[in-house]
Amino acid sequence: MNLRYLIPFFDTSAQSWSLEARLLRWLTFLWLMVGLAALFSASYPVADADFGDGLYYFKRQILWILVGLVGFNLLVHSPLRYALGMAHWFVVLILGLIFATLVPGLGTTVNGATRWLALGPVPIQPSELMKPFLVLQSARLFGQWNRFSPTYRWSWLAVFAAILAGILLQPNLSTTALCGITLWLIAMAAGIPYAYLGGTALGGLLLATLSISIKEYQRRRVISFLNPWADPAQDGYQLIQSLLAVGSGGVWGTGFGLSQQKLFYLPIQYTDFIFAVFAEEFGFMGSLLLLLLLAIYGTLGLFVALKARKIVHQLVAIGAVILMVGQSLLNIGVATGALPTTGLPFPLFSYGGSSMIASLLAAGLLIRVARESSEAEVVSLPEQRLSARS
Repeated sequence: MNLRYLIPFFDTSAQSWSLEARLLRWLTFLWLMVGLAALFSASYPVADADFGDGLYYFKRQILWILVGLVGFNLLVHSPLRYALGMAHWFVVLILGLIFATLVPGLGTTVNGATRWLALGPVPIQPSELMKPFLVLQSARLFGQWNRFSPTYRWSWLAVFAAILAGILLQPNLSTTALCGITLWLIAMAAGIPYAYLGGTALGGLLLATLSISIKEYQRRRVISFLNPWADPAQDGYQLIQSLLAVGSGGVWGTGFGLSQQKLFYLPIQYTDFIFAVFAEEFGFMGSLLLLLLLAIYGTLGLFVALKARKIVHQLVAIGAVILMVGQSLLNIGVATGALPTTGLPFPLFSYGGSSMIASLLAAGLLIRVARESSEAEVVSLPEQRLSARS
């Protein structure tokens, strides 16, 4: 692969891509730039207070973006069958990392949840890294369901169940729910019998209910979501501050960098509640434009899925749209009080290396499907040169 392919703005090969692939590529970069600006504003005060460097989180995010763009461009320029062929190895590896977080002394606990592993000075969150590979492997399994033996099917269903169980034990109910919903929607799109889908949905609902019943903090979150003003100083504090930020934005917003709620009123304003800061600074109109960006991105992604010639490719595109657009809408729903408070990051907005890498990989998968949906983009450039020489 030519090294210039790893640098997005110097990748001249994009001129030969299909229209959908080019549009998705530039929309991804636009989304990334807007998210980087939002992170700069949301994180500056707390970074300055905690580290004496207002650019602390911003600079680290740029490093994660550079790492993620390498994976993004590798996926965009490699045939999708390579990623599909290696997905099961990554799923098994990351599953081991998920369970490693549960081993005392290995996992890093933050705010009562042990979701991270420290690789030297670098923290990683295996449950976030699992998402794009879970899409790949589930698309491969459900897209070729009738070709596999019952033993193979049940083996991978057991692996998927282990993934959900491992994430739930961290505990991380929101990511467990997102991964479960993603698997369920991909299976439904693949045409898996409704009896299986219904039984799985019922089991997932019962599991979520059990988790909320056992975990007191999850139960308090649901109660505070229904009426945050019942306990404004404790359980309802975060949601109330988020609603104050969103409401303070008005129609046009307070202006970039002029959010008041980010000044130590709104907790974790640069990760899970970054949309609240964005809405305060850019107002209703800015939020509307962001929703329009998500709508265009999702529509293009679903069009790519419909246009794809192979069922497995269609399912990969659907899964990528769920991770990018669906997760964004869930994050916005939490920040606006439409959904219970959860720990889902906003793709390409929220601070976090694992989330950024996973989001860029998901975007790369979607763009690769768009490339292979057109007759001219079935094989990669290195393969074209090789076939021409032979």
